Amino acid sequence: MKIVSLGDVEQQKVVMAGASGACKQVPIAGGDGSPLMALRVFTIEPDGYTPHHRHPYEHLNYIIRGSGFLLDEEGNQRSLATGDFALVLPDELHQYRNGSAEEPLVMICLVPREFE
Repeated sequence: MKIVSLGDVEQQKVVMAGASGACKQVPIAGGDGSPLMALRVFTIEPDGYTPHHRHPYEHLNYIIRGSGFLLDEEGNQRSLATGDFALVLPDELHQYRNGSAEEPLVMICLVPREFE
């Protein structure tokens, strides 16, 4: 069993081509004994974004705070706000963008452990 405060988890800058103003924290993952899943928290600063990318696994997201957009392969934007859930399927091209110039977009991202 593990309990951890997000404030005690190291924040790492997302260093990928096409990312700006995004950080990741990993409060629970394989190193903690989780056999199947890793729980990550992304913070995207105002006007920031993740890369427009795809990967071979699904991920489940929950918006903790803020608002923004989830872009699809054609660049269509779907609005996101506090309390929303999002599912990105394997190999689905996607990008998260913060739609605010004032408040961070903070979201939980649950992925299979081998892709933490």
